[in-house]
Amino acid sequence: MRAVLLAALASTSLAACTPTVRVEVAPINIYAKLDANVRLQLDEDVKALIQKNPNLF
Repeated sequence: MRAVLLAALASTSLAACTPTVRVEVAPINIYAKLDANVRLQLDEDVKALIQKNPNLF
């Protein structure tokens, strides 16, 4: 009986000592890629508008 109680006490004390791992991740900046994509899309839109309306300028 005593061995069972010691085993139960040992297993609960070991379960209470679980290690904690913390990982810190820095944010990734992707503003340059989005900015380049927006500029490319605007250039394509302007070209299409000029082709549709050649007397615009």
